[in-house]
Amino acid sequence: MAYRLVVHPELCHGCGNCVVACPVNASKSTEVAGGKGPQEDVGLSIIVEDGVVRINQLKECKNCATCIKACPVGAIGLEEV
Repeated sequence: MAYRLVVHPELCHGCGNCVVACPVNASKSTEVAGGKGPQEDVGLSIIVEDGVVRINQLKECKNCATCIKACPVGAIGLEEV
């Protein structure tokens, strides 16, 4: 069964926990790995833009669900494709 990452922007409050928790993001950005927001777009899989989570590079996502676990408001999930 295949899954893809989905976001529910109406639930997001822009905390950025998902961006920092994502292992793909951490491997691509030293700022994210250090617990901060990225200073530039380096192909991160998920970002917060204008205060709302957004999938930036879906192809980079490994569907590990780390961002889902890090989200305190349930704004991120996986759905069957």
